Amino acid sequence: MTDLSPLTLRGARRYGEAETIDIVLRDGLIAAIGPSGTVEPEGEVVDVSGRWIGPGLWDAHVHFTQHVIRRSRVDLTATTSAADVLATVRRALDEGHPLLNGMLMGYGFRDGLWGEPASLAAIEAAVPEVPVVLVSGDLHCGWMNRAAAARLGVDLDETGLLREGPWIELHHGLDQTDALPLSGYREAADAAASRGVVGVVEFESADNVSLWRSRVRDGVNALRVEAAVWPDRLEEVIAAGWRTGDQIDDQGLVTFGRLKVVVDGSLNTRTAWCWDPYPGMDPSHPLSCGMESVPVSELRRLLVRARDAGIGAAVHAIGDRANTEVLDAFAELGMPGVIEHAQLVREEDFARFAELGLVASVQPEHAMDDRDIADHHWAGRTGRAFAFGSLHRAGAELRLGSDAPVAPLDPWISIAAATARSRDDRDVWHPEQRVPLDVALAASTRSTLEVGQPADIVITGRDPYASDRDELRDMPVAATLLGGRFTHRDI
Repeated sequence: MTDLSPLTLRGARRYGEAETIDIVLRDGLIAAIGPSGTVEPEGEVVDVSGRWIGPGLWDAHVHFTQHVIRRSRVDLTATTSAADVLATVRRALDEGHPLLNGMLMGYGFRDGLWGEPASLAAIEAAVPEVPVVLVSGDLHCGWMNRAAAARLGVDLDETGLLREGPWIELHHGLDQTDALPLSGYREAADAAASRGVVGVVEFESADNVSLWRSRVRDGVNALRVEAAVWPDRLEEVIAAGWRTGDQIDDQGLVTFGRLKVVVDGSLNTRTAWCWDPYPGMDPSHPLSCGMESVPVSELRRLLVRARDAGIGAAVHAIGDRANTEVLDAFAELGMPGVIEHAQLVREEDFARFAELGLVASVQPEHAMDDRDIADHHWAGRTGRAFAFGSLHRAGAELRLGSDAPVAPLDPWISIAAATARSRDDRDVWHPEQRVPLDVALAASTRSTLEVGQPADIVITGRDPYASDRDELRDMPVAATLLGGRFTHRDI
């Protein structure tokens, strides 16, 4: 990110303001800002023509390979039942949808509200001849037939489903990074840049250090990347000497992030670890309240190991029991960190985020996708579900993300969902959990429009403060600059 030519942006307007300003960018930083006509221009002068300007946007939670590979899988996101899923899969196979390593892969089903559950018999009847693996929309379970199970060396019960630990291990083993062309990563990064994105937090379970170093070297350079590590590679990165915040690549785009630990499951799979049983579950059943994916004792061991090596932590906790236990662990160890998702939180736990210096990394579009599932499976508790407003009022620092491919890698969608709590023709869901626009924007950025700050900038065709819910969701982005260079330009 060196040897950049200076650049002047002329006639821009800060969000919510009428007067125009000029901005000079030099050496990857904002070098000067002032009312239009008062700043000596340098380098190329780009007329912004009164468009609005703000700090570049970040997505605080992505699975980039899964995001890239999604386009090559059968799209199941619009399906509403087991029969609908299987009809879509059968149709795709009959129409010659390409196989991936000899298997038909699908993505996006959500079975939390199906009237008829998934079954091995049904998927066998629909597709008996080709190995089929269908990935749930939340990435926490998979549905497959016997041909796929035999090929992958797993045993199936009568549902044909694998959930949580066994599925996640298998899914990680299906990593097709090597089979994906570099162009797929480049196109996905460029598409993100076209929505104003300058950086992502990568939570793919992979050798993110080596993979992102090579991707940037080979031209995938439209984004900054904070690369996480999972427990199975923790000792490897400790031995290599990596610490949170270390620069990984030669261009200054990739930094080493945090240890990712998954403590519980998900709402859709009814495996999020909760204090109360799920409706219809026998309270005496060991999984009636969800599941503890990583024992709390092991979580504490991992956190200590990471902390002592200079590595921060980001811990997945969705259910209210999981959030309590993770908060307790951070409190006991006296270390800061990030809680990923924080979807269901006890009232007495909201204040603890700020008290303990913990960031709540949340995905607002999940609230829109899962509101009906939450109303059913967390009945009576949804006033504290996806409770971004409660977290903010309690003083917690928020970061917004998508969990792509679970939701679109587009911060404007996250911002709209966080501030409106509705989409399409539906009423606002728990309006008290909306957050102000300035809070949502701050939670989607890592810099400000000030001299000395990184020249990571988004230029929009509308003022966010004058935009309604739907106008935020499809905010026109005229340009994105990363370290003072255009990664997207339509002006």
